[in-house]
Amino acid sequence: MIKNMKRKNITMNPAQLLIFIFLIFILIGTALLKLPFATTETISWLDALFTTTSAMTVTGLVVFDTATVYTYFGEIVIMCLIQLGGLGIMSFAILIYMMLGKKIGFKERLLLQQALNQTSIGGVIRLVRNLFIFSFTIELVAVILLSVRWVPQFGWAKGIYYSFFHSISAFNNAGFALWEDGLSQFVGDPAINLIISLLIVVGGIGFTVLADLIHAKNFQQLSLHSKLMIIGTLVINVVSIIIIFSLEYNNTRTIAQLPLSDKIWASYFQGISPRTAGFNTIDMTGIEDPTAFFMLFLMFVGAGSGSTGGGIKLTTFIIMILAVITFTKGKKEIVLFRRSIHPSYVLKTLTIAMISIMAIFIAVFILSITEKAPFIKIIFEVISAFGTVGLSMGITSSLSVIGKLVIILVMFIGKLGPLTLAFSLAKPSKEKIRYPNEDVLTG
Repeated sequence: MIKNMKRKNITMNPAQLLIFIFLIFILIGTALLKLPFATTETISWLDALFTTTSAMTVTGLVVFDTATVYTYFGEIVIMCLIQLGGLGIMSFAILIYMMLGKKIGFKERLLLQQALNQTSIGGVIRLVRNLFIFSFTIELVAVILLSVRWVPQFGWAKGIYYSFFHSISAFNNAGFALWEDGLSQFVGDPAINLIISLLIVVGGIGFTVLADLIHAKNFQQLSLHSKLMIIGTLVINVVSIIIIFSLEYNNTRTIAQLPLSDKIWASYFQGISPRTAGFNTIDMTGIEDPTAFFMLFLMFVGAGSGSTGGGIKLTTFIIMILAVITFTKGKKEIVLFRRSIHPSYVLKTLTIAMISIMAIFIAVFILSITEKAPFIKIIFEVISAFGTVGLSMGITSSLSVIGKLVIILVMFIGKLGPLTLAFSLAKPSKEKIRYPNEDVLTG
């Protein structure tokens, strides 16, 4: 009986086990970054934990300059944490299993389904295999392209190292850069803008979409999810570029002093980056309030489901908009590309949005008490952490102890997803009784 009780106490559902594994790796990363030869100066355990969480959640928020405070060892640890967090701990575990020739059981497939945000366990092993092939191939090609640009400027060793670091950081939408001002020195550089932005888009669109694009012969054969992601990504990126260009055109603190071509490149890059990547080519502390407010929306929406990015996810936002349109038209179901979306998915999007808004509200409320900073900067910091973006209006390094702990928790929630945390806390319902319906006045 005692054995049964012990076994029952350690039983975890997939969501709980995923969180537990994630926490273990965060603790390991924190210990590695606290080693004397990982930094050029002594840092606190809290700052090491903050940096590790930021890397594992592929956020990019930093309390101090990465290149200045961390040694090559520390930077490599951060780079490995970014790769591990971006592609997923369970994905790497399955890769090791496959390399050792071990059988992958049902429990491992369930964990993969949870980690990759898939609707079923069917095909998850094939997805993981493709995930690594796609990811490593894309990153390697990006390293070669970036090396062509950076080796002449920084030399062979530094140029290739910088190419590796920023290729991994960009593809995993982490936003860590080895310059204090981000990528501002390359604001008008077409090669850097295009390579980094393409890595951001490909990493943020989702692995299921990439696999679908390779196997589908034409647009019509793509899944509904892939169609929504491709069209949604194109539309939101184009609209974002135009809006940021318009809002910042006369801002002397950002792009007003730049030549027209550099203004276009700066607007292009900042229109793509805020949805999840966190790289910047302009001074984020100088952006206009309307621009900051618009970026809040981009960070909250985030990237694609099953991608390296965060946020509530673009498809979640699209389904919510479609649900509103469907209701106002008096229709009962969402129909798109001759496919209907089940009402349970609409309920799921509502749940994701509400949990996310509640988490952000609580975090902003706490930080508005503990931090001495303008409200727009506080809410920008919180939503950036939730969307695992990493953009900041300059208050990260001045956060209090409570402020740092709150942001750490928000980054954690943003990476694992509100539903994963909800499922980890929820108890399975055994109730099968159905009660009579009754209307409730709303609106």
